[in-house]
Amino acid sequence: MNNIIFNYLLKNFLKNFTIVLLVFYCFGVILNLFEEVEFFKNTNVNILMPFLLTSIFVPSLIIKLLPFIIFISSIWFMVKIRNNKDLLTLKIYGYSNLKIFSILALTSFCLGWLVLFLINPITSSLVKYYEKTKSNYARDIDHLVTFNKNGLWIKDIFNNRERIITAKTLEDNNIFEIKIFELNKNFNIKRKIISKKANIKSNIWILEDVKIFAFEGAVVKQEDLDVYKIKSIYNYDKIINLFNNSDTLSFFEILTSFSKMQDSGYNKQILKESLHSMMTLPFYLFLMTALASILTLHTMKSSENVRFIIIGLILTVLIYYFKDLSFALGKTDRIPLILSIWTPIIALSFFTIIGVIQINEK
Repeated sequence: MNNIIFNYLLKNFLKNFTIVLLVFYCFGVILNLFEEVEFFKNTNVNILMPFLLTSIFVPSLIIKLLPFIIFISSIWFMVKIRNNKDLLTLKIYGYSNLKIFSILALTSFCLGWLVLFLINPITSSLVKYYEKTKSNYARDIDHLVTFNKNGLWIKDIFNNRERIITAKTLEDNNIFEIKIFELNKNFNIKRKIISKKANIKSNIWILEDVKIFAFEGAVVKQEDLDVYKIKSIYNYDKIINLFNNSDTLSFFEILTSFSKMQDSGYNKQILKESLHSMMTLPFYLFLMTALASILTLHTMKSSENVRFIIIGLILTVLIYYFKDLSFALGKTDRIPLILSIWTPIIALSFFTIIGVIQINEK
């Protein structure tokens, strides 16, 4: 009998979750489709291209919304079994509030790890294809950036003058071992600038320990400067964001190839940030399921369903707000970044423990 009841809980909980997931997916497709149609309206592409890109982008968006989805599906499931008197039947067969809560929350926790190891690698690959496809239609041939184990390579145009910029490393708003080649209309080198270090935090780059070589026919003039400034459309954040979209990174990929990905141009801090953010998913699913269970198990009165659902939705919005606020504090170095990622989990865990104690006493 216990196995039958356990299977009943698991089957219906996952069924509700799947239905809510599909509803969110459909809404996501509809909303994103307008954006893709707008993007491709002036391009000569197959009419199905916006539909294709929408269908491969939305799954990554759904993963971000999983805590909210699991909360809604958990509330729906708990209200349904309570209104159907199934909750009373479960208690007759020895299923306490704590036992029901544990089954649902642990199922969500396992679901989170399943998503990280099986679904996330697929969605990250889809996002890579999505971004690559869109970049082919939005590419600016006058401004290009590549970054690999050999260093940074930039092509840009400023004041109608084409420049090729190379640098060995990129770190903490600075680039090192810089060479800048300014070309004339015939694509011959007009000036060569060598610098040990440049601060590129803003679009005005500050170069240090600079040597400038001006080529005038067969004559080469050299000028040595302590500091030299140039303007660029690129700055540190813009370059980093070009190569560090966390949606294109899979959990397993970061976990197993951290050093190799750094050598390929990924920022160490962003890799750590992505890894820890992904690791919070199972815990958020566990805690959001716990929150839904606590709210619905707190009372047996069906007349209070609406009130508890509204309270739950408000709490969910507040949780997301607190999560974003905590992360923003981490990004601005008010608190350690990794701590800012886990702080909402710690806070939610504290309130969940209090809630579990209360429902277990009922």
